[in-house]
Formats: sequence, C-alpha cells, structure tokens
Amino acid sequence: MHHEFDYIAPRTRAELLSTLKKFGARARLLAGGTDLLVDIRVGHNVPEAVVDVKYIPEYRSIRWDAKEGLSIGATVTCVELMNDRTTRAKFPLLAEAAGHIGSPQLRNRATIAGNLCTASPCADMGCSLLAYGASVELASEKKTRVIPLDQFFTGVKKTQRQPDEVVQRIIVPAAMAGARGAMEKLKRIKGHDLAVVSVAMVKTAKTLRVGIGSCAPTPIALKEMPASASVKTVVDEALRTAKPIDDIRASKEYRLAMVQTFVEKLMATLK
Repeated sequence: MHHEFDYIAPRTRAELLSTLKKFGARARLLAGGTDLLVDIRVGHNVPEAVVDVKYIPEYRSIRWDAKEGLSIGATVTCVELMNDRTTRAKFPLLAEAAGHIGSPQLRNRATIAGNLCTASPCADMGCSLLAYGASVELASEKKTRVIPLDQFFTGVKKTQRQPDEVVQRIIVPAAMAGARGAMEKLKRIKGHDLAVVSVAMVKTAKTLRVGIGSCAPTPIALKEMPASASVKTVVDEALRTAKPIDDIRASKEYRLAMVQTFVEKLMATLK
C-alpha cells in the first residue's frame, strides 16, 4: 500500500519542538522506524507528517553523570547501548536486554526510546529499565518534565507522551550503578521472538527491584523490596501484581507459573 505524508527532518531541538507544536496529533515521530514504518505500510497508522529526530545531535548520546546517572538519548540504538562501555560496566543488564530485541539488523536501527514509546506489554527494554527505577524526560515548547517509567505506560501501546512532546532521553539513577542484575525471557522459539513472559531483577546492597513483561497491559514493576526479602515474599508479590491474559502464545496460568519460576531462578542467581 502507498500512503502520502510529509517527511520533516529537524536539525535542532527548537525546530523539532516547533514542528510538533504545529502538527500535534497529525504527526508521528521517527527514530528507528522499525514499528512506525510497518504500521504506515499496512495502513494502521497514516500520519500527515513523519518527523525524523535522528539529526538532532544531543539526542544521539549516552552520557554518565555521577549525580544524575546514565542518560540514554532519544535516538540511541540497541547496538549502541549494547556496545557502550559505561553501560556494560555500570548497568550490564541494560546491555543484555538490548541484545534481546529483534535481529541484528533490527538492533542496528531500533532505538531504546522507541521501544518504550511503542509501549508493547512485551517490550524487552521495559522490564529491565523498570527494574533499574528509570525515568523518561519529555519535552515540548511549553515545558520539560521527568516521569518515572512505572508511570509512563498507561495501557497497551499507550503512554503519557502528549502529541506535542518528544521523549528526549531515558535516565537511569546513579544509585543503581554497579547493582547486580539478571533477566529471563521465555520465547516460543530459540531465535528472535516476542516474550511470552519476561522478568528482570536488580539488586543493590539495600534494595531489590523487579520488572515483568507480557503479564499485564503494560510492562510492570513490583514495589521496591529490601534486598533481604525472601523468595516467597518476592514470588507472592509478583503473582499478586501480574495480570496476564490468555492469548495465542500462552495461557494465563502458564504465564503465572513462569513468572514464579523466573523469580525463583533470578533470586538464586543474585543470592
């Protein structure tokens, strides 16, 4: 199918925000395009304008600040995060999670911010970033605001981002640097596939945080628990919080059983 739309490629942040103010809901942002371009092609999402954010220099960086933490720009790709030395040293679980996204070809194009903005319940970066207590920074011409990631998702493929806003960056707290983390992802096949269930866990000297994917309308985070929490406590909280459905890929009961299995496995790994 062929669909006509304006292609706009701002070169500055100010130009981008002005363009978003002008078009609002009639525009769609293009970062990697791995979801958007497919949707346009099949007619699910046909905007009046596609606004490409890849040419804005400040959105392309991964920065570390000892006070604020790790900043992942809007157009940082999966491969760039996987290969970033600071990420691998201080937040290795994020590099691992990025490696679970799609195929090598897709990872060279897909962005971390785009994976979050698609807001699929099974988003691979969702549960790992939730486990790290990450936030997203959104900007419009009016204001810039920071939202905890566990408040950013509002439903299946829905977020708090407004039509005139862009997710400028993802912020991972400095306090989580060096924390031990691990994740488990169940797929239908050995190769690249969407998660049937995914669980990520991050443990510091004092706290334990867990993110879960494919078990609710959005990726979800359990309430923060002490690092000394028992396996039973964490399993009970996971089973209480998860709200999976029956679908073509798995039943609700199977998903809950795998959540328990993964939590128990990760607790043993991070013991």
